[in-house]
Amino acid sequence: MAKFLEYVPGDSLLHRMNPCAKLIGAVLFAIACFVTSNLVSLVAMLGVALGLALYCGMGRETAGLCKAVFAFSLILAVVILLTTPHGAQLVPLPWGYIGTGSLLAAATVVVRLMAAAIPLFLVFYVTKMNDLTNAVVKQLHVPYKYAFTFTSTVHFIPVFMNDMAGIMEAQTARGVEFDGSLAKKVRLMVPLCVPLLVGSVRKTNSAAIAAEVRGFNLRTRESGYKDYPMRAGDWAALALCALLVAAGIAVALLG
Repeated sequence: MAKFLEYVPGDSLLHRMNPCAKLIGAVLFAIACFVTSNLVSLVAMLGVALGLALYCGMGRETAGLCKAVFAFSLILAVVILLTTPHGAQLVPLPWGYIGTGSLLAAATVVVRLMAAAIPLFLVFYVTKMNDLTNAVVKQLHVPYKYAFTFTSTVHFIPVFMNDMAGIMEAQTARGVEFDGSLAKKVRLMVPLCVPLLVGSVRKTNSAAIAAEVRGFNLRTRESGYKDYPMRAGDWAALALCALLVAAGIAVALLG
């Protein structure tokens, strides 16, 4: 199983696509999820996203992502249930009620967030960070320092997660028990943020020095030697994602 947001080699169609096409397509797919409120359409888009993940061999990684997104979206769903009385009344509340429309809105939020998140995270599993940075700089004309900052941030997320896991293992070896309620885990993990922060500052400082030594300030759009041509499949994928956005807007307007 790959680490969080770590590139997984492969020969699928998504692996071979242009990095910019993958990124723009994922953004368009996420926009299509947010412009429509039709639950049936969102379920279909979630099925497409899961199908893409399975096609690329990212089933286990996507399952972990869906679990995390579901936990977050469930909080929003509960808030919607308690604060949005709509439709036929099902459960009376002192300040309102939970209705059929409330359930529909809560389910829509959960499905929407999961469908929008999968393609965005899938981009990082099927694309090398160097290729993504260089393609964005050369084809989208994004300044290199901004592209480098974004991809470096994504790169450091699994590094910091591994550091935190190592610190927790060290504390466990010293007799600290992290089992128990969520409040207990948070109380025990707060003091661990200090060594994690110190280690993070050291790593980022070392990375900054290494980048400066390698001529970071001299990097331009023409510095990259590798080209990323747009093929027919890339344009077809972008057209399909744009069509999804247009269809979502049309459904929203007609609804």
